[in-house]
Amino acid sequence: MKLDRVVIAGVGLIGGSFALGLKKAGLASEVVGIGRTRTALEQAKALGVIDVIAKDWASALRGADLVLLAMPVGGMTSAMQALIPHLEVQTVVTDAGSTKCDVLAAATTVFGPRIAQFVPGHPIAGAEKSGVVAAQAELFRDKRVVLTPSPEVYPKYFELVQSAWEHCGAHVDVMSAAAHDRVFAAVSHLPHLLAYALVHEFAARDNADELFNFAAGGFRDFTRIASSHPEMWRDICIANRTPLIDELDAYMATLLQLRALLASADAHGLESAFATARAAREAWLQGLRPGSDE
Repeated sequence: MKLDRVVIAGVGLIGGSFALGLKKAGLASEVVGIGRTRTALEQAKALGVIDVIAKDWASALRGADLVLLAMPVGGMTSAMQALIPHLEVQTVVTDAGSTKCDVLAAATTVFGPRIAQFVPGHPIAGAEKSGVVAAQAELFRDKRVVLTPSPEVYPKYFELVQSAWEHCGAHVDVMSAAAHDRVFAAVSHLPHLLAYALVHEFAARDNADELFNFAAGGFRDFTRIASSHPEMWRDICIANRTPLIDELDAYMATLLQLRALLASADAHGLESAFATARAAREAWLQGLRPGSDE
């Protein structure tokens, strides 16, 4: 497979790494960047991440084989509306959003009968650092990418997107958009919300400087993902708020149970809860696929 022209909309960590991965695999002859900020696009070109800066969607999509929408999920609908008048019949569109029901619903409305050209995706290869300077060709090596295609998608278009990710070194999984959003509300979106909440709560205290001065490895490890891009995670949490609220409620119920054990000085109960959690985590680590990330 050879892609003569790949368009990246949102050339940051994910979009930039996808471009570099395809280039390293020798799959993309030309990578075109389009986005909100000219400065960022010029930086991406200077770094060799993209080859051409598109002034508009009409020029970007001319002769394009593949388009990756890599902006925050809150910007997906407007991007789709802007590109659809210029979408050519051979062009496949995919995305890298962390929520899928909202993205697929938007695409179904905007693409209409051309929904067969859209393949929703989510690379599970996040990092707390953002921007094209953080992009790397090996970001997706041995990572997982979830594709959530609609029943209407053309098989050859699905296979093109799958192959592109596999050429970047990723392992591709397929699931429904609803199942995806339920799973990632629990294992990704909730942990980010909790990390942000803890740092936010400490930062608001009168003795915040003292707390941060004494915070060490445990706090750093637990809150690492609170360094993630706020705009991106704002959009993710809002888009997936219903399953995320369900997960938050379940977590709060567990916190209340632990509080009750503490209040009653129930050492056995606490140790039992901790031991169960430890055993579950150790079992997960032993079966973890190499390179897994949030």
